[in-house]
Amino acid sequence: MSNIPNSTQILVIGGGPAGSTAATLLAREGFDVTLLERDIFPRYHIGESLLPSALEIFDLLGVREKVEAKGFQRKPGAYLEWGKEKWSLNFGELSGDHTYSFQVRRADFDHLLLEHSKSQGVKVFEGTEIRQVSFDEDRPKSATWSQSNGATGEISFEYVIDASGRAGVLSTRYLKNRRNHNVFQNIAIWGYWKNVKRLPQGQEGAIAVGSIPEGWLWGIPLDEEIMSIGVVMHKDIYKERRNKKLEDIYSEAIKECALISDMVAPGQLVSEVKVEQDYSYTSDYFSGPGYFMSGDAACFLDPLLSSGVHLATYSALLAAASIASIKRGEIDETQAATFYDKSYRQAYLRFLVFVSAFYDQNRGKDSYFWEAQKLSRHDFSGADLNLAFLNLVSGVEDLVDAQEGVSEFAVNEMSKRIKENHDLRQDKEALASKDKATDSTIQATNNFFGAVEGFFSLSAAGAIDGVYVVTKPNLGLAQVTPTRELQVTN
Repeated sequence: MSNIPNSTQILVIGGGPAGSTAATLLAREGFDVTLLERDIFPRYHIGESLLPSALEIFDLLGVREKVEAKGFQRKPGAYLEWGKEKWSLNFGELSGDHTYSFQVRRADFDHLLLEHSKSQGVKVFEGTEIRQVSFDEDRPKSATWSQSNGATGEISFEYVIDASGRAGVLSTRYLKNRRNHNVFQNIAIWGYWKNVKRLPQGQEGAIAVGSIPEGWLWGIPLDEEIMSIGVVMHKDIYKERRNKKLEDIYSEAIKECALISDMVAPGQLVSEVKVEQDYSYTSDYFSGPGYFMSGDAACFLDPLLSSGVHLATYSALLAAASIASIKRGEIDETQAATFYDKSYRQAYLRFLVFVSAFYDQNRGKDSYFWEAQKLSRHDFSGADLNLAFLNLVSGVEDLVDAQEGVSEFAVNEMSKRIKENHDLRQDKEALASKDKATDSTIQATNNFFGAVEGFFSLSAAGAIDGVYVVTKPNLGLAQVTPTRELQVTN
């Protein structure tokens, strides 16, 4: 099982989507990459609904064909009964770019990505746990590891990408820079059902989401037989009910949601009921001398908008591009680390506000849950949030020093855009007419939500401090070339 080398250019800790994505991208650029994963794949994991942005990552990894061939459930969009509103959201209805994504069993999906990493030249070692990371001042230099068969060893590296998930090897053991948000301190309870009702024709494969006074529920079809059904509630609500059996808490929540209870009415629960903390958190910084933290190792966000795999793979892309350019001498290490930190934090904060604004649609209900989802000044830096929305919405530049003001402004602006998007999708006549006014509105909403849910740092227009990601002819970072102003003399 071992044969782990004594040294490598890049060490990746963790074989989930963040780790396998970063490792594959760097190996495809010709670097020596070693990946150590604690578990033996395939292994179970929650987080089964993907966003359309995943298709772009699959193409960059060269794994799109394998994913398509695996037969995962296609996801054409989402159906939500959210408060008084009913949403039928079809991917591509407005943008026309990606018309689907996937619902996946993460054991199979993560295993496929890790096996692909091996095929691309990554040295992958499963069943290998990091015991200790050694530093030279602030720079990690080597890691000791152990395996279940008793084998131990040490590996030195030039760069390390911590993609160890919520365990957060660097953040929790050494940097001590992780902090939970006051907001989104929720609990998820879920199980797997068969023989459930499906969404009506045209929405087959979509995720179903329904709100209840004390939280919300999801229904994710994994194939023609099995559906993942879960409920999210605040930790304090869960604590109040701890005298009940977990199965009873779960079934009572399902009964509260007309959408989901109707779907499971003819079905049978075919798994144990699982529970997990969904506390959102972030690290004070995501990178430093010789290291990058990707995916949940850096930050974690409430699962409402299925952002987990998106943020994991996006941050992995940013980390791989940063290291590739550093190694080729194209950019200074400090500048690359700053770009990574700002880019990933910007993506995370935009989703943070997006989730909060979505919850805001139900705020005012007579329930502690909805009030508990409101952002507070302790959940973000005003300057960071300002940066995240500076080029996205007008007016925020005037609120740099107003901590609460930035939060309220951003959430209100996001709520307005969500409503506009909803109204636009509801007006099928206008969508079909394709008149100039409608096209202009569609373009505006596409640009806005593309900057939230897409890979905005992959163009000069999305550059941060003049730096952005390029994927051709090689993966790396590029800098915006300043335009020279011509002096006109009379």
